[in-house]
Amino acid sequence: MNNDSSSRIVAHLKTWISSAAPGAKLPSTRSLVAEYQASPVTVQKALQTLTAQGLIESRPGVGTFVRAVRTARPSDYGWQTAALRSPLAPPPPASSTMRNVANDAISFHSGYPDRELLPERLVRAALARAARGDAALSRPPAAGLPELQSWFAHELGASTPAGTTPPNPSDVVVLPGSQSGLSSIFSALAGRGQPLLMESPTYWGAILAAAQAGVRVVPVPSGPDGPDPAELARAFDESGARLFYAQPNYANPTGAQWSAERREQVLDVVRVKGAFLVEDDWAHDFGITSTPVPVASRDDSGHVVYLRSLTKSVSPSIRVAAVIARGPARERILADRAAESMYVSGLLQAAALDVVTQPGWQTHLRSLRHQLESRRDLLVTSLRQYAPQAHIGQVPKGGLNLWARLPDGTDLERLTRDCETAGVIIAGGNEWFPAEPAGPFIRLNYSGTNPGAFPEGARIIGESLERNRG
Repeated sequence: MNNDSSSRIVAHLKTWISSAAPGAKLPSTRSLVAEYQASPVTVQKALQTLTAQGLIESRPGVGTFVRAVRTARPSDYGWQTAALRSPLAPPPPASSTMRNVANDAISFHSGYPDRELLPERLVRAALARAARGDAALSRPPAAGLPELQSWFAHELGASTPAGTTPPNPSDVVVLPGSQSGLSSIFSALAGRGQPLLMESPTYWGAILAAAQAGVRVVPVPSGPDGPDPAELARAFDESGARLFYAQPNYANPTGAQWSAERREQVLDVVRVKGAFLVEDDWAHDFGITSTPVPVASRDDSGHVVYLRSLTKSVSPSIRVAAVIARGPARERILADRAAESMYVSGLLQAAALDVVTQPGWQTHLRSLRHQLESRRDLLVTSLRQYAPQAHIGQVPKGGLNLWARLPDGTDLERLTRDCETAGVIIAGGNEWFPAEPAGPFIRLNYSGTNPGAFPEGARIIGESLERNRG
């Protein structure tokens, strides 16, 4: 009844407002209660509805008035053109992976795992405990909480073979997510205008970070087993670069994982050239049928700068990562981070540490491995049945994505548009290439929502590809 009465009052007052002058005062709440024979709560609900619709405004201590119509004056920001001048590099477009889409869409585009793949219970408990602790009110050290530094160092040290010195906690710099780490590493170790070798295809965020840092990207082709060591050596010699960015385990977007032999070959090239390998171990927690072995575990001379993120495996809301670097390189990275953000929230650091040190964390990772395997296999089977034109050259042993090669001549823009019209969101592969694409590709994430819709999504992709060829 109250809802009906509130709607009736709203309708009547709208009629009155339509003929009232801007700034006209509405009757008092007491008068409206008497006029409409309604309770004060019902009248207040009606007024709140009208306020939310922008028809009235309340002035405390004065009354409620018909809101004056404000004509929007076009803003003139032309003066900024001269003040800013031309950008040093054109900003890359926003990645399609960061789009928010309707809940009923079949989403293959996102780069983040579905909520059901996250350790929700551990995260909520960790945040509650962190909020009650000292971390909620104190400033952490610039390099990170010592306990969290130790955890990152110990994890990498656990895979370090005999004869190689494991990292120390003091080699660790905690970051507010690996994306900011990439920006700092490229700026601190390469510098504006300097060359940076980068796998192609590779993570779009690394391409963006390189553009923001003003470095000159030199693509190095990389296949299912990683880059060819001879090609890498030639790229170092021809470019004069001293920095190589790569993802040896479950690369985004291809899912490639370097073999033990390839890890040693690349590391030998980097050592001979007196260079750095920036190892992005973003998918360390997403092994399916293999276990990731960081290249950094084989290096104790400071050639490998190791980047390890917890953001996607713990929670997107806990943006915590770390870079492990040795020698002057670590100091340069820390100096850049201090200038950028001073320190990482102690609350988030404490929560992340709490999650990964709970016994339930390892239990969660074992369950996650099986869940990712079933999702991956379902999507692979669905694509092979309904969209055989999308060629999957390699079923990844870990990670979150499938990388599919499309037939030559595929209009990628039209394909993504047609799929979206049919309710399927895909990510075109062009944004993963630091230079011209090597062909038409799509990246499909199998860790998103509603895996039961994978067959239907694959069917729509297949039908869209058929129309695309016509």
